[in-house]
Amino acid sequence: MDDNTKREVKAAPLRPMADAPVSKRRRVIWIVLGLLVVAALVWWIRQSPAPQSSGRGAAGAAPPVVAATAQKGDIDIAFNALGTVTPLATVTIVSQISGQLTRVAFREGQMVKQGDLLAEIDSRPYELALQNAQGQLARDEALLNNAQLDLARYTALVAQNAVPKQTLDTQKSLVQQYQGTVVTDQATIDTAKLNIVYCHITAPVSGRVGLRLVDQGNYVNASTATGLVVITQVQPITVIFTLPEDDLPPILKQLQANATLSATAFDRAGTERLALGTLTTLDNQIDTTTGTFKLRAQFANDDFKLFPNQFVNVRLLVDVLHDATVVPSAAIQRGAPGTFVYLINQDNSVSVRKVVLGPGEAERVSISSGLAPGDRVVIDGADKLRDGAKIRLRDPNAPAQTGPTPAGRPRGRAPGAQ
Repeated sequence: MDDNTKREVKAAPLRPMADAPVSKRRRVIWIVLGLLVVAALVWWIRQSPAPQSSGRGAAGAAPPVVAATAQKGDIDIAFNALGTVTPLATVTIVSQISGQLTRVAFREGQMVKQGDLLAEIDSRPYELALQNAQGQLARDEALLNNAQLDLARYTALVAQNAVPKQTLDTQKSLVQQYQGTVVTDQATIDTAKLNIVYCHITAPVSGRVGLRLVDQGNYVNASTATGLVVITQVQPITVIFTLPEDDLPPILKQLQANATLSATAFDRAGTERLALGTLTTLDNQIDTTTGTFKLRAQFANDDFKLFPNQFVNVRLLVDVLHDATVVPSAAIQRGAPGTFVYLINQDNSVSVRKVVLGPGEAERVSISSGLAPGDRVVIDGADKLRDGAKIRLRDPNAPAQTGPTPAGRPRGRAPGAQ
């Protein structure tokens, strides 16, 4: 064995000693990483919010609820619908004769009464036509008088056989001819007078005039499609609305009994009452495409709150249910038993009581069966209850709490959390 081989044999035992520092460093790194993971886990646990307490609280306290007492009261049986304000009359004023518009006697948006002057058309051509017809009538009346005198003479002469009877018959025919001419002349005069009346255009109905469609000085005639102005009757005014066909029988029953059904118009938000009126009529058929029928209610509209083509909410009062058992709508629960309430017992526990609902309005509902006046029911906090659970009553004006909170500790954070 040479010297190089001997040196290699002697150096071999030194390799494990050279790897020892590397293994030690790896163990230190793993220990540090483990400590970091543990520290992170502890920090996460301390920062996590504590779970919300149940309805019974950490110490088993009864959940707080708000109660209400069933009472006797009246419930309005009413139907709500969306309607459109519709005038009883909308009239487009059109000239019935031709001529120059010499005067416009209204202001745009003005309230007018039936018979008020709206406009004037130049009447001079029709006044001249009247004079011409009157002159023609005077001429024909003179001819008629002369023919009647001749008829009287011929009648006497025929009685004496002085003239032929044929002459008498001819004279009678001439008199009748002149009588017809006089009637025609009188009709011409009346037509001319009527045309003069048409030169003064008046309002056929009371209402509000719209924007002027023709200016003064224009030549107008009866064939003008647009007309002069539009008058819309606004007092009284009606609202046309629709209801489902299922609501028809109770309405028909009241109308057949000659009952007056009250209708109230509200704004589109349903908060402000605009007018109070009555139902006047309903349509004679149901719309098969929508399954609805139309109704018309009339309103006095004294304060002009209802405007033509305005959308409003209509509440039609059909009947009133008297002396019904009434509870707040918030007391009604729906689940596996059907429609039920949580009835509060004398020992401050609750029982599930199945009820049958009747008509309701706003935030009240009537109970047909299942409750009696004086029974107390839960109206707030029922989501944490079950049959037989203990409860404690709280003031309805006090804020609701999810569970007991120790003094000085923020709600929703576990004890000891930073």
